[in-house]
Amino acid sequence: MAGPSFIINIDVPDLAAATRFYTEALGLTPGRRFAGTVELVGGPTPIYLLQNDAGSKALPHGEARRSYDRHWTPVHLDFVAEDVEAAVMRAVAAGAVVERPPRSEEWGRIAHLADPFGNGFCLIQFTGRGYDEIAEPAATSEP
Repeated sequence: MAGPSFIINIDVPDLAAATRFYTEALGLTPGRRFAGTVELVGGPTPIYLLQNDAGSKALPHGEARRSYDRHWTPVHLDFVAEDVEAAVMRAVAAGAVVERPPRSEEWGRIAHLADPFGNGFCLIQFTGRGYDEIAEPAATSEP
């Protein structure tokens, strides 16, 4: 049985600017367009940019409002690059902010950035065996 399928949605306050950023910074390509939405393709799963104004309600019930200041969330995207330094330069040229420059880890290299809309993301470059350098063996299940 195959695993679940998924897509990624990113709220943005300016659809045209976000499309420009993600295509220039990461080399994604615009796909289908819907009312207030642009599909970006070129990776293993599509990313949908969703136009949602700053200050609009984040949930139908509740008082949370969208803010595009830099914010932290426990869910973020990592984009794999062949050359993390070149990827950082490309992202910065498109409008990203470097929050932590590239550094080496046992599994490769990583840089922390933010897009122009307050969303954090990482650029990573695997070296050697990648995460297998630090991974514990998978647990086996008993019948």
